[in-house]
Amino acid sequence: MALLELYTKYNRVWIPDAEHVWQSAEITRDFHSGETLLELLLEDGTDYHYPVDPSKLPPLRNPDILVGENDLTALSYLHEPAVLHNLKVRFVESRIIYTYCGIILVAVNPYKQLHIYGDAIIHAYSGQNMGDMDPHIFAVAEEAYKQMARNHKNQSIIVSGESGAGKTVSARYAMRYFAVVSKSGSKTRVEDKVLASNPITEAIGNAKTTRNDNSSRFGKYTEISFDRRYRIIGANMRTYLLEKSRVVFQSDNERNYHIFYQMCSCADSPEFKNLRLLSADKFRYTCMGGHITIEGVDDGKDMEETRRTFTLLGLKEDFQSDVFKVLAAVLHLGNVEFKKLGDEKSSVAPSDHHLEVFCDLLDVSAEGLERWLCNRRIVLVAETFVKPVSKERAITARDVLAKQIYAHLFDCIINQINTALQVPGKQHAFIGVLDIYGFETFDINSFEQFCINYANEKLQQQFNLHVFKLEQEEYMKEDIPWTLIDFYDNQPLIDLIEAKMGILDLLDEECSFPQGTDQSWLQKLYNYIGAGPLFEKPRLSSEAFVIQHFADKVEYQCRGFLEKNRDALYEELVDAMRASKFSFLASFFQEEEQQQSSAASKGIKVKPARPSVKPANKQLRTSVGDKFRSSLSLLMETLNATTPHYVRCIKPNDEKLPFEYDSRRVVQQLRACGVLETIRISAQSYPSRWTYIEFYSRYSVLMSHLEADLNDKKQTCKNVLQRLIQDSNQYKFGRTKIFFRAGQVAYLEKLRLDRLRGACVTIQKHVRGWSQRRTYLRTREAAIVLQQYLRGQRTVRKTVTAAALKQGWAAMVIQTHWRGYRMRQIYQAVLLASITIQAFTRGWMARKQYNKMMKEHKALVLQKYARAWLARRRFQTMRRLVLNVQLSFRVQQLRKKIEEQNKENRGLMERLTGLANSHSQTVDRLHGLEAQLEKSTNLKASLEAMGRKAKEDASSTIAQLQKEIEALNLEKQNLEKKLEASIREAKESFDQVRRNLLEEKESEARLRKIAENNIDIQRQDHKTEVETLKEEIKRLKEERVSLQRKVEEGAQVNSDLQEQVIQLTKHVKAIPELRRDLNNLQNQRNNMDRKMKQQSEQARAKMKEIARQLIGGVVEEEVLLGLTPDDSEKIYEPEDLLAAFEGLQKATRILENHQREQRESYETRVEGLTLKVDHLQNENSKLQNLFQEKSNVNEDIRQEVSRLSTENSVIPELKLQVSELQRQKQELEAHVNEQSRELAEKKQEITHTLHRRITEESSQREYFEEKAKELEEVKEELQCRVDDLEEENDHLKRQQLMEGEVKRKLREETSQLTAVNMDFEELLDQKDRLIKKLQSQIKSLETSQKAKQTSTSAIPKEYLGMLEYRREDEGRLIQNIVLDLKPKGVVVNMIPSLPAYILFMCVRHGDYLNDEAKLKSLMNAIIGAVKKVVVGHHKDLELLSFWLSNTYQLLNCLKQYSGEEEFLKQSTPRQKKNCLRNFDLSEHRQILSDLAIQIYHQFISVMQKTLTPTIVPGMLEHESLQGISSMKPTGLRKRSNSTYEDAEAYTISSILQQLSIFHSNMSHHGMDQGLIKQAIKQLFFVVGATTLNHIMLRKDMCSCRKGMQIRCNISYLEEWLKEKELQSSHAIDTLRPLAQAAWLLQVNKSTDDDAKEIIDKCPELNPVQIVKILNSYTPIDDFEKRVTSAFVRKVQSLLQDHEGSTQLMLDTDYRFQVTFPFCPSLQALELLQVPSSLYLDFLTRI
Repeated sequence: MALLELYTKYNRVWIPDAEHVWQSAEITRDFHSGETLLELLLEDGTDYHYPVDPSKLPPLRNPDILVGENDLTALSYLHEPAVLHNLKVRFVESRIIYTYCGIILVAVNPYKQLHIYGDAIIHAYSGQNMGDMDPHIFAVAEEAYKQMARNHKNQSIIVSGESGAGKTVSARYAMRYFAVVSKSGSKTRVEDKVLASNPITEAIGNAKTTRNDNSSRFGKYTEISFDRRYRIIGANMRTYLLEKSRVVFQSDNERNYHIFYQMCSCADSPEFKNLRLLSADKFRYTCMGGHITIEGVDDGKDMEETRRTFTLLGLKEDFQSDVFKVLAAVLHLGNVEFKKLGDEKSSVAPSDHHLEVFCDLLDVSAEGLERWLCNRRIVLVAETFVKPVSKERAITARDVLAKQIYAHLFDCIINQINTALQVPGKQHAFIGVLDIYGFETFDINSFEQFCINYANEKLQQQFNLHVFKLEQEEYMKEDIPWTLIDFYDNQPLIDLIEAKMGILDLLDEECSFPQGTDQSWLQKLYNYIGAGPLFEKPRLSSEAFVIQHFADKVEYQCRGFLEKNRDALYEELVDAMRASKFSFLASFFQEEEQQQSSAASKGIKVKPARPSVKPANKQLRTSVGDKFRSSLSLLMETLNATTPHYVRCIKPNDEKLPFEYDSRRVVQQLRACGVLETIRISAQSYPSRWTYIEFYSRYSVLMSHLEADLNDKKQTCKNVLQRLIQDSNQYKFGRTKIFFRAGQVAYLEKLRLDRLRGACVTIQKHVRGWSQRRTYLRTREAAIVLQQYLRGQRTVRKTVTAAALKQGWAAMVIQTHWRGYRMRQIYQAVLLASITIQAFTRGWMARKQYNKMMKEHKALVLQKYARAWLARRRFQTMRRLVLNVQLSFRVQQLRKKIEEQNKENRGLMERLTGLANSHSQTVDRLHGLEAQLEKSTNLKASLEAMGRKAKEDASSTIAQLQKEIEALNLEKQNLEKKLEASIREAKESFDQVRRNLLEEKESEARLRKIAENNIDIQRQDHKTEVETLKEEIKRLKEERVSLQRKVEEGAQVNSDLQEQVIQLTKHVKAIPELRRDLNNLQNQRNNMDRKMKQQSEQARAKMKEIARQLIGGVVEEEVLLGLTPDDSEKIYEPEDLLAAFEGLQKATRILENHQREQRESYETRVEGLTLKVDHLQNENSKLQNLFQEKSNVNEDIRQEVSRLSTENSVIPELKLQVSELQRQKQELEAHVNEQSRELAEKKQEITHTLHRRITEESSQREYFEEKAKELEEVKEELQCRVDDLEEENDHLKRQQLMEGEVKRKLREETSQLTAVNMDFEELLDQKDRLIKKLQSQIKSLETSQKAKQTSTSAIPKEYLGMLEYRREDEGRLIQNIVLDLKPKGVVVNMIPSLPAYILFMCVRHGDYLNDEAKLKSLMNAIIGAVKKVVVGHHKDLELLSFWLSNTYQLLNCLKQYSGEEEFLKQSTPRQKKNCLRNFDLSEHRQILSDLAIQIYHQFISVMQKTLTPTIVPGMLEHESLQGISSMKPTGLRKRSNSTYEDAEAYTISSILQQLSIFHSNMSHHGMDQGLIKQAIKQLFFVVGATTLNHIMLRKDMCSCRKGMQIRCNISYLEEWLKEKELQSSHAIDTLRPLAQAAWLLQVNKSTDDDAKEIIDKCPELNPVQIVKILNSYTPIDDFEKRVTSAFVRKVQSLLQDHEGSTQLMLDTDYRFQVTFPFCPSLQALELLQVPSSLYLDFLTRI
């Protein structure tokens, strides 16, 4: 297709324009070959005849569908106006600042803060391929980071642009991206230090210029080092060409470096007082530009930030103070004034304050400095002399010194930053970020611009080579022949600058001459280089030269080149600085000396191209140009060894206005930065590249039916292209893509638009034709109807008369009556015949039905009697066997109960014997006291005799006796006090004994209550058993009725009976065993009778002996109590012993009552069993009569039954024996009660006797006091009696110990009774199982003719819902149930939450044992093991789901069985009974809750990680609506190594399938429905947030058709929720922002009403998101319209009052707060069984 064919009517072209560079115009007439004028219509509506050259037609404009592309190379027409217009549309209309141009990222400075650099944006771009999302600096950084990790190769990001274009900010954001996505593992936080270095470098290296408020005045290359895990471990910074001249000179409206103004703003702070700073307008070096402040910048706050970053980097306060001293000294040095002394002399003003401050701060000799600023030393061959210099030379020396000091300080700070950024560790790879100046051209260009443009020439050369390398790789990858493309090669210009005898070489040579000047150097340039295409001499100037750079011609003024290249400082000033006592300053110049000496020593190894002239005054230093060339060469070597990535920053206008686009300034920069060169190179090859799928989807409308029916889409695309474009050179077929030359995509779009227009016209034609035809047919039909009625009315009027009407009416009446009569006759005949037939038929059917019913009734009667007979027979047999088993068990149980009663009786007898022994001992002591009393009586008689004899001598000894009596009275009082004290102690001891007895009595009462509760439980269990038996009997009766229906089966019944007889014969064999059990019971009864008789006789004998001892000791006690003093009644008072004995009697009576109640219950059961046995006998007799009518086999059964009946006759005898035992027991109890009453009476008599004797003893004691000698003897006796009392006290203590031993034995007996009860329960369980087993066997016999299978096993006994384990098995339990458990093996054969139930049953056992240590150890082990499993398998979705469910279930169990009221509301009575009793596990519940939350968040993270790759392809990229294509031609050329072939294509079905997998997994593991809903809600939020974030970052997704696709996908998700019954989870609410964004893409966006509707219908979207969507809206076809800027501004004005977040992105890591609602379990713990597959055989069910 010829290009000329595209210049047709309605197409648009670009023509040059003075103001906007290019202007668009529409062709109004087709252009033909040979014409010289092109008729155009300008945008303002004026006609214009544009003269053209047929060989050079104006460039064509791209279709609107291609305008606004992310990549400039995707444009069909690649030329300068297309690039300029595309950038303008994106920047001004869509407010997008980033655009790709092949491998270049073009960044336009918006001069406004944008919300596109948050951490959420960083995470959104992380892991994405370049080109998948909108252009961004983060996308370039991610591409570099990904290639470094994948290819293990170092990377570089080259950021260039002119001052004010945003280079520094772009580099800063790139480094921030690396710091966020590659967090360092060290505690030093290297990434923070890397970012912190920016404020420092900007403070000392950035300044305000006329073009930029924060212009970088140096080049910077930052290497960010990574380890093998690609985490930042350090950084290194290299700087290039610092603009030192700015220290001493600034142009108008410019400032010096920021650090000076920051210091001056803090001059009044205490830290800077010693620097003696002034305001910035008082220093010459800071006020030359006229502006000392920047609008919107606070230098004081910036100073605080600078100092903070100094500290963050680890630079100490001493270093900071040294830096500030040097900076302040530079400012003071600039204020040093010089006086002119003649033409060639100058001097410093006397007592110059600033010079003094300078010298004080830097500790420099003021005299020496003043001398060498105004003088210079000349060294000749023969002599050395000092020469004064002029004022101008002195000022120059001062400025040179200031520049040198600042340059050294700058290098020192950079070195310190590099040292701080170095972290121990080996560097594996690095990413370099180059922030360097772009191509510059000013009105006056000097040495700095020359070096900058020289660096850009080198970078442009490297860029060209890299672009061609990538193009070649792409062509080779797609198997397309590589053709060499002509491009601009700037190697000749580089040689002109840096080769031998080049510009830099001649400049260094001229600098080596002391008398060299700029003019002489310029003349050499003219002579050596001469005029050529790259170097020219300007016509109007003799002090300049012109170089033709790749971007533009630049005229350089030669003035100052030599001075700036030398950058020389007088040696004398260097020595003065070197001699400073300020070590920080001296080190600057000492390092310089060392570098010079090392350069001189190394100079031997370097062979120069030609000998150079030795410079005067020892200036053995390299020039600035040489240094720059060397550092630039090193930089290029580094860049060539890395993979480069390019960022070109563009300044849209010089006024720094936000989103203002100056086309002239932009096109100038595009030419200078190489973007247009890239476009030119791309246009020469195949710039548009489409995949086969994209081409097929877009241009399927151009295919014929035959082509579209082919299955091979690739071949279809080839066929279509070969048909549409005849010239095969205009496209090439690659392996995965189709390559188009420039203009071909526009041509295809034109064909597609023509086809669509033709289709629209066809559709409109047919629709309009159908509409017109339908209208015509309706009109025609209406006209015909009108005509029909009119014509009919006219005919009737003409033909019909009155007579004809009357005749016709009469005929009609006659016909009516006649036809009615005929029809009535026929109907009556048919009715009569039908009734007759129905009567006979119904009678016959009724008789047939009656006969059938009679037969069935008779059969039912026969069946009833037969089945009743069979059922009775089988029921009686089964009941007989069951009752025999029950009888044997209950008799054995009764025997054990009787044995226990005998044991209790023996215990009582032993206790009675012990009491009798203690009483006998008391009687013995009373006998001893009687003997002493007799001796006292005899002594009394002798004393009376002696008294009578001594009366004669009494008068002589009365005085002496009275004295002795007084002494004895005193001694008596002392003894009485001692006696009273001992009596009180004895009383207290008795009181203590009484209290102990009362407490033990209470404990025994509690034990009695416990026993009674156990008996009640047993009684309830027995009632349950009786009810079960009744139900079984009822069921058997029903079966008997059903068996009667089997009589009709005759012979079959006989055969069945024979089989049953055989099986019954097997069971009858068990009857001898029952007989043996009955014999054993008889023997045991006889033995029991003998033992009861023996025990009764022994009890009678012991009671008689006790009574005899008690009666016989009364008299002796009366004699003994005769000498007892008054106070001794408290000692020998027997009420305490009687109260203790009565307490024991009461306890005995309680136990006896308990035993009596048990006996009564057992007797009741025996009576019930007896009745059952009688009933069985009756049924057996009936069965015998039935079996007599059968065969010989039945006769055998009858014999066995009779034998059983004879054996059952033993039961009445057993009943008599039991009644006899009961009678004997009652007699024994009555005898014991009688003896107890007798003992009580005897004790009461003893008490009265003791009281009487005590009164008598009191009177006798008063008599004995009259005698002195008697008192002496009584004294001795009292002493002996005190000893006896102490012995009696010891005896009482021993007796107390004996009583304690008796109580202990009682407690042991109680525990034994409890154990026996448990044994009885186990025996009952065993018997129950035996009964159930027999029942199941009988049932299997009855149903054998129907199914030959065994019945189910017996129902297990009821357990307590606890699992017992030993302490040493705790590790095995945790290992098997937690650590080694696999979810797949568990959920196959058991309930999912079984591990939680097993663990809780073990916890219950620890609580049941009241073992705190064991319980805490188990809980801690469970929590630790679950944590270990979750941490060790943090990516295993199934295991996380399993343990989340089990942890939640264990938490619910701890709540449900905690005993708290709020958790017991829905529990069953049995569950309430099983609550924890001893410990409060609320703390462990909290720990488990925290663990469950941790597992939940990890579970959500794993699901999110699995689901995320499917969200964007399924929700956005996949076209779920068939026939509606939302794709548009992109042609984006992605990096070859950024894409992956054969990637899996995800659809909305993939998302639904993944959600279904998650849901089934959670349901499979028994997770609570509330928890599932929360997880699904979180996943839906992730889907909505991720999709919305990509809409915000992908302009190609903002279209009307894409909105339709999104809403369709949301409906699929909603249907999935309904299918899974999850509507109540409110998960669909999390998709509201996405749904509103989809609606916003579809709604009309043109009028004010539309704007208001958008505000009302999008409450979930914040203003930033709404504006972003409107700006990013992209039409898919030419039929759609873009959103105008006026409409966007209207929406913005309406959104001003709306408060909301300013974040563009939604936080996909946001987590809804998870709650664990309490859900009581209906699972009965006592029914759970532990599977053997868990290897938990060491657990025991209780």
